[in-house]
Amino acid sequence: MVQFSSIFTGITKSIAIRNGKKSKHDDGRETADALAKEAKKNEMMLTSSGSVAGASHNLAVVFSKGGKKGINQDRFVVWEDFGCQDDMIFCGVFDGHGPWGHLVAKRVRKLMPTALLRNWQKRVAHTVDGTNGISIDKSCFQFDIWKQSYFETCSIIDQELEQYADSFYSGTTALTLVRQGGLLVVANVGDSRAVLATTDDDGRLVSVQLTVDLKPNLPRESERIMQSRGRVLSCEDEPGVYRVWMPTVEGPGLAISRAFGDYYIKDFGLISEPELTSRKITHRDQFAILATDGVWDVMSNDEAVEIVSSTGEREDAAKRLVESAICAWKHKRRGAPMDDISAICLFFHNIPLSKQQAKSV
Repeated sequence: MVQFSSIFTGITKSIAIRNGKKSKHDDGRETADALAKEAKKNEMMLTSSGSVAGASHNLAVVFSKGGKKGINQDRFVVWEDFGCQDDMIFCGVFDGHGPWGHLVAKRVRKLMPTALLRNWQKRVAHTVDGTNGISIDKSCFQFDIWKQSYFETCSIIDQELEQYADSFYSGTTALTLVRQGGLLVVANVGDSRAVLATTDDDGRLVSVQLTVDLKPNLPRESERIMQSRGRVLSCEDEPGVYRVWMPTVEGPGLAISRAFGDYYIKDFGLISEPELTSRKITHRDQFAILATDGVWDVMSNDEAVEIVSSTGEREDAAKRLVESAICAWKHKRRGAPMDDISAICLFFHNIPLSKQQAKSV
């Protein structure tokens, strides 16, 4: 059962941060923006390589390295104590593409956490009013609230991006995660990937893929694209790489089936609707990896989990994973320009991994 009192306390704290300056026309945007500024001030928000830990048992470490295609278009954010909630953290990686992809990724990174927060707070408050403060089952509450909040958030972001000309031929993926106590919610738009490291019945660390790489040739994605008059084709010079194309124009093709921006092809099957998954975290679950496709193009889920788990200091885990991917690019993709590579490693427990594994054996 979930008590609304503790959740509402966090919301009350968040409102107090604005020092009573709320306008009667504020829809929650001012509150969320104020919270983001406060988080940055208190070093609870991370947008460059490093680590952050808050009142919860979470530890998030981040590292990014630009590729050989120009400016690094990857962006990321970690927000510990998300929305003044001691048991919440928000993580996100955004992989831009196109000539102005870095700008689109940066804009979505700024919009996503605050928009999600205000939509979540709005729905929590509405649920509190509807239940008269009584307790309800978590399974009927938490994930459904996040799901509704994410759908509305992504719709709002897509509408806001449309006013920027640089979003017409450029866009970004968005892979985000929220941990709320024992619940993990992952929302995916594009082909970045989230992987969980957990222990099996024999005490061995194994990987569990939490998301699907949303490529145009996936049956459900391809069907939607073709119903919208888009084409899904693989060119001779890129065998096996399927892209979304406009019906007749031989313009740029897009190698993902969901993204923010890219309005030139939005009428032909490309969408920004997220695919959501959830998981109840147990003592067996050790950490999650969120990474752009620069990692997964050259590395398996198991390899990534092994690299992170074998890193001596947790604060070095994301850097070691990215550096390992760089080495893999040099050996496995010789001649191909290396992609931008970014990773977030979110550890769930505040005790050493070796001890946690020993307990689960």
